[in-house]
Amino acid sequence: MDDILNVLSRSQLFGGLSDEHLKEIGNVSIEKRADKGEIIFFDGEEGNGFYLVVEGVVRVYKMSLEGKEQILHIVKAGETVGAVPVFSGKSFPANAQAITESLLLFFPKEKFISLITGNPSLTMNILAILSMRLREFTVQIENLSLKELPGRLAAYLLYQSQVQGGGDHITLDISKSQISNILGTRPESLSRVLGAIRERRLIEVDGPNIRLLDRNGLEDLEAWGKI
Repeated sequence: MDDILNVLSRSQLFGGLSDEHLKEIGNVSIEKRADKGEIIFFDGEEGNGFYLVVEGVVRVYKMSLEGKEQILHIVKAGETVGAVPVFSGKSFPANAQAITESLLLFFPKEKFISLITGNPSLTMNILAILSMRLREFTVQIENLSLKELPGRLAAYLLYQSQVQGGGDHITLDISKSQISNILGTRPESLSRVLGAIRERRLIEVDGPNIRLLDRNGLEDLEAWGKI
């Protein structure tokens, strides 16, 4: 139980709650493991609960009728996946798949709803998470529909800086193929634009590690979309 409490206390959704509340939450959770490549839930499947990623990385994606895949979100340790249908009473709106071998905590819908009734602190945390998800999807739609690839890549790098602590050093911990999918392009196009941004001394690249050299320049690129 102590290990679960530590995980919950460091998580995005449950951080800041009292030990008493964390124990109650831990008691309704179910530990699950997912192998690399394993589907956690399918688009359209009944939303009977949600997951907290303890270890590993999970991707949330949609498939078009033509079979084209679009990654919507990359979920890492401490983040939740599948929470929206729990509170909207609907099915999962996308697929979720483990990118790496992952350890998850599953929270059954009925038990969790019963637990949070009358708990304003937890309710506010949930509202904050759902609002953040909505903002991410809004930004992603704007980037894909209105900006050219250099602007989309600049926006992605600045966003990663924000979620990784706000500093100038970020780590790309998913593959270029997955990043290009998120940005709606091909890996070779991503590599070409990444190289062009590096040549303009906006960033410094060392494998998966990127240093933002000119944040103002990246913000201008994000706004205007062209190099």
